Amino acid sequence: MVNPVQAPTPEDDPERTELIPKASDSGASPAPPPRGGTEEKSTKNKVGKHRRPPKKQPLWREVLTLLVIAFVLTFLIQHFLGRVYSIPSGSMEQTLHGCPGCTGDRVLVDKLVYDFRDPKPGDVVVFEGPESWTENDTTPQGSSNAVFHGLQWLGSLVGLAPPNERDFVKRVVAVGGQTVQCCDDKWRVMVDGRPLDEPYIYWQNGKPDGRQRFDPVTVPEGTLWVMGDNRSDSCDSRCQGGGGVRGVVPIDDVIGKVRYIVLPPNRRRGDGDHNPQAGIPMALSAPGWQQGAPLGLGLAAAMPTLRLGRRIRWRHR
Repeated sequence: MVNPVQAPTPEDDPERTELIPKASDSGASPAPPPRGGTEEKSTKNKVGKHRRPPKKQPLWREVLTLLVIAFVLTFLIQHFLGRVYSIPSGSMEQTLHGCPGCTGDRVLVDKLVYDFRDPKPGDVVVFEGPESWTENDTTPQGSSNAVFHGLQWLGSLVGLAPPNERDFVKRVVAVGGQTVQCCDDKWRVMVDGRPLDEPYIYWQNGKPDGRQRFDPVTVPEGTLWVMGDNRSDSCDSRCQGGGGVRGVVPIDDVIGKVRYIVLPPNRRRGDGDHNPQAGIPMALSAPGWQQGAPLGLGLAAAMPTLRLGRRIRWRHR
């Protein structure tokens, strides 16, 4: 009888014994071979060697980029938010210092405030000269050098040069609908027949004279009557365009409100707002108890509503 062929056991074949992993005495399965062999590590190292470090930009290119960004931001800020102006004349002494050939004040002008309200009495404003103010002006013959014009434009951005010879700075004295005239027996300007409180006035010649007088002018709606603080050396609404109604300034021509003197350092301060009409009682103003009546009525109406809301919430609990 032929015996069936039996497969050799590990004890009979020593070479096969090497190919079969031996279990541990505890019966645990054999540990898997470690991952990430030498071949994988060498591949990663090879890839890392081919990566180049980022190239460093030249210093001149970084400086140029910073300058371009700075000038763009300066242009946007001064075009939409605020701008530094130099005071070229002494018409606003001693509130704002300026004179031909000297270092005048540099003032920060808020260009955003009048997007939300109109100029009011006492505001020191910068505005474009209306046609009646500039119709007889002659355009000065400037240099044709492009480099000179470029430097002048850059200087105007930071207040080192006047931005426009046809821009003016004055104080609002009266607004549309009011009647202004000068003077009473104490040389005070009057609005709607009442004298103004103007502690900022400066008399360069020491005292007022007959040239300060002007007949009553009713300011048209949408315009302003402006005057310089240096009353004896300021050509303003009293004389520009021949005076009268031709001397008023349209609100649309106002560039912004003077906020702060930024240069020179020893002159840094606010513009000293003072409403000269603050002491003038308005003809249509109501007594104090009438002005507070709407607020009292509103509170009285709110109390029942509040109680009703509390009751509804209590019932739904």
